[in-house]
Amino acid sequence: MASAPNDDPHIGDLSEGAVLRAILARTAPASHTLLGPGDDAAVLATPSGAVVASADTLVEGPDFRLAWSSGYDLGWKAAAVNLSDIAAMGAVPTALLVSLAVPADTRLSFIEAMADGIRECCAQLAPGCSVVGGDLTVSELLLIAVTALGDLGGRVAVTRSGARAGDIVALAGELGVAAAGLGLLFGRFRRGAVPVPADRASLDPLQQRALDRQLRPEPPLRLGPLAADAGATAMMDVSDGLALDASRLADASDVTIDFSGSALDALAFGGDRGRALGGGEDHGLLAAFPSSDLPAGFTRIGTVIPRSGAPVLLDGDPVTETGWDPYRDWDHAR
Repeated sequence: MASAPNDDPHIGDLSEGAVLRAILARTAPASHTLLGPGDDAAVLATPSGAVVASADTLVEGPDFRLAWSSGYDLGWKAAAVNLSDIAAMGAVPTALLVSLAVPADTRLSFIEAMADGIRECCAQLAPGCSVVGGDLTVSELLLIAVTALGDLGGRVAVTRSGARAGDIVALAGELGVAAAGLGLLFGRFRRGAVPVPADRASLDPLQQRALDRQLRPEPPLRLGPLAADAGATAMMDVSDGLALDASRLADASDVTIDFSGSALDALAFGGDRGRALGGGEDHGLLAAFPSSDLPAGFTRIGTVIPRSGAPVLLDGDPVTETGWDPYRDWDHAR
């Protein structure tokens, strides 16, 4: 049941300070913080002497629909997609900077739920990481911009450009499950083109899991540093689809990646190979290793071969670089 206006005010009825205090009351301290929120800037310890940084923006419309995502979902997802980029470099996430542009008629409880989602995502997936600062403003559309920071702990950052012919290609995470969840939302929970809330009771357990992974991804963050320690030569977060992201790693390393169809089939959610290759937002970790002695949590899915024209092959045949590109695919997401 919706709260009465006096119990749950609109953002436009409050001062920036009041909204900020409500958010900060729901954050946890970050383990690397020397000076937390409340000043002009936070001060963080950098034990390794290097800072890994990444940023991502979620915009109402192309990235999420309010009919499908709760405030908690959005907070969780905004944190998770940024934390995954830090792990893909072999680093441990240490802090988040979160900037919100929010319509004035947004309820305070929605923003508080977002803060809860961010806090719980960090607590479950990246203990010790938390929000240390950010910004608030008003906007016609809801926008969430997150900058994530991480520490390498003495490791050398694992980039996309180090894969070499003969390396083993491996994946930590899932393939196609988030895309299956998105397909459910677009296929079953719209009236015409208008999104409507998802009826979870109408879904079977496998469908509910797909929906959960679309709305609240769970990237294998702890495996990023483990892969770096195991000698990964290249690594990246799989956010836009395996085929598209693998082509980016292959281009950066000037190699070709040849996937095994049977290996992909074994990992594909619902046995859908096409969705495994082209579905985005799973946020697994794609890595190359110099030997077949893979760290726990990674599964071999292919090999690195000398550059042979196409950046990505499947059992020797070229693969179309399907996946999510916001500049190319925005029209299809509306």
